[in-house]
Amino acid sequence: MATVDLEQINKVYANGFHAVKDLNLDVRDGEFMVLVGPSGCGKTTALRMVAGLENISSGTLRIGGRPVNNVMPKDRDIAMVFQNYALYPHLTVRDNIGFALKLRKLPKSEIGTKVKETAEILGLTEWLDRKPGQLSGGQRQRVAMGRAIVREPSVFLMDEPLSNLDAKLRVQMRAEVQRIQRRINVATMYVTHDQVEAMTMGDRVAVMRSGVLLQVDHPQVLYNRPDNLFVAAFIGSPAMNLYEASITDGALSFRLGSQEIELPQSVRAAHPGLVSYAGKKVVVGLRPEHLPAASDATGPTMVGDVDLVEELGAELMVHFTVDARRVRAEGTASADEDAVAHSGEGVARVDPDSPVKVGERATFAIKTDGMQFFDPDSGAAIWGA
Repeated sequence: MATVDLEQINKVYANGFHAVKDLNLDVRDGEFMVLVGPSGCGKTTALRMVAGLENISSGTLRIGGRPVNNVMPKDRDIAMVFQNYALYPHLTVRDNIGFALKLRKLPKSEIGTKVKETAEILGLTEWLDRKPGQLSGGQRQRVAMGRAIVREPSVFLMDEPLSNLDAKLRVQMRAEVQRIQRRINVATMYVTHDQVEAMTMGDRVAVMRSGVLLQVDHPQVLYNRPDNLFVAAFIGSPAMNLYEASITDGALSFRLGSQEIELPQSVRAAHPGLVSYAGKKVVVGLRPEHLPAASDATGPTMVGDVDLVEELGAELMVHFTVDARRVRAEGTASADEDAVAHSGEGVARVDPDSPVKVGERATFAIKTDGMQFFDPDSGAAIWGA
């Protein structure tokens, strides 16, 4: 058992590209830590530095409290599962799983015992004598995991291991990977670009962008209290609706296009920093589930023109437009020159019996306890004074 500590880790390539910038992250013993972010954000580079497959430009990496910057990968007591399964096609499942133990020259009886135990954990016992070509994608992925687990490492590293699977199998394997990780109970770092995968699997989730760690916390904290615009936009599916708005004098309401929406006392108490934005612009965030359709709502409401209704059985996804400017913060940590303001498209998650129709106007109640506010220049969340 071990912990992983990354202290001010940097990776600068020979061409000057700064892939990872002052990364500080701790992975606790037995914890499932997910690194998530768009392509090119540095998450895989960070994982490869932990594995020893990339040199560290500066900073200190500790595994189990021991500095390992200059330790060879084979001596770090880690095991890694890659995006491609990298199985030996001419070997059986049994021999693929036990290959690393054979290289260590362990006795055949010991190898057989460990392979059997690993196969039982992974549900592969009846497939031990088959070759990879005779297995499904999910089974091959489990074999790749088995080859890592059988070594009994202190740290488990996974680089997008489910990305080659179809959507249905990927959902099934999420639960499988979690179950396996809980059973082996070792520190695990898992890289993915899929924020739904990150939210459903991680004990904690680290969100990265352009080599910088923006926020690390429990999934629900990231969802309910994002530190900045990028995390707010990246976490959640469908994404949070983000609009340009302006706070009125006294911060009693905010203007969203032509609509003036009341700010209840509970919201002002939760976001006392809004007082300093009186008469100024902000970015307001509303998640789809915080906009139920309600023509008879007594609290704050927002009106939009319905463009599309997706019927999903248990709910409707209502795509609408308001006369405000929507801010798309994907790919940026703030509403800077990279953020593109669009017309006010939005999505609401409503009850399947709601009387919303394409081409008509709909009134959406606003669940004010879920409202978020951000500084339009820095992108930072507005909370305290």
